[in-house]
Amino acid sequence: MTDTLENTSAVEEISLSISEIMELIPHRYPMLLVDRIERMVPGERAVGIKNLTMNEAFFQGHFPQRPVMPGVLTIEAMAQTAAAMAAYTMKSESVGKIVFFMSIDEAKFRKPMGPGDTIELHVQKEKARGAIWRFTGKALVRGQLCCESSFSAMLADPKV
Repeated sequence: MTDTLENTSAVEEISLSISEIMELIPHRYPMLLVDRIERMVPGERAVGIKNLTMNEAFFQGHFPQRPVMPGVLTIEAMAQTAAAMAAYTMKSESVGKIVFFMSIDEAKFRKPMGPGDTIELHVQKEKARGAIWRFTGKALVRGQLCCESSFSAMLADPKV
């Protein structure tokens, strides 16, 4: 995966508002960690945006003297971007389902992110088999790599 998703020759990209994202995934405040999907090629890749403000609940305790977005929440934000793409791609098959993490691999945290940062959440599908999807993701701020990881998730019935 490249650092950005600019190479899209002749592929129609889609963007999603916060309202459209909320129709696709069940997350809500304080756990909804993607504000919009700026660019998406369904079934392939997406770029989500998370705008960090001092009002984020996690900054109260992480850390009061130097607010830093928790790394695990950065991976969660990448996963929510991927989940919205998967749900959009699967259309009616995803209705009433939620996405569960199955694995997080090779997570690397390179630079802290804090209030005032706009995070670009780049996710790329590596493979999909039925309801199980595998992704790579990168979080960038002002073009600098802050976090990267591979992860897999499954769309499942929420009652299981």
